[in-house]
Amino acid sequence: MLNLPNILALIRLSVAPLMFWIILTPEFFTDQGYDVSWSYYFAALLFTIASLTDYFDGLIARELDQKTKLGAIIDPLADKMLVMAAFLGLMVDGSASVWAIYIIIVRELFITGLRTIAVQEGIDVAASWSGKVKTVAQMFAIGFLIMHWPFANALLWFATFLTVYSGVEYLFHFSKLFSTEDAK
Repeated sequence: MLNLPNILALIRLSVAPLMFWIILTPEFFTDQGYDVSWSYYFAALLFTIASLTDYFDGLIARELDQKTKLGAIIDPLADKMLVMAAFLGLMVDGSASVWAIYIIIVRELFITGLRTIAVQEGIDVAASWSGKVKTVAQMFAIGFLIMHWPFANALLWFATFLTVYSGVEYLFHFSKLFSTEDAK
């Protein structure tokens, strides 16, 4: 059960609280004599590395046939923990819209719950194309927000729109799957 893809997902789970702390305590860096931008760089670096583990754990699981039930649960959970840690930290420090973050978190929790139920029922819960695009948009928005770059909030609202769109798409997909399972 503890194969390389699952280890990469666990790394993502462990990086999330560290990145959250860095976003919320930039004074740690300034108290050490560094410019506040170093806290942005470090948080962005951690986020980027953790985000890359998402790509590689999926690639390795597919290519080396290392898909597991544990992986089907912890991979999306690790993704959500990383994204939520970043978004909540950015919301608390005032860099991100409270409403956008609320919408994103509600959707993520709801869909993660549906996916967990589907996995327990033995239903394949592969990510949809819109879900993957949504994830990339969220990651770019987070990177821009962490770095305080221009257009960060526009990217956040674009990611929010894609989050809602993919959530509705998942909801229709799951309702069909669950109704098909009930009919059996």
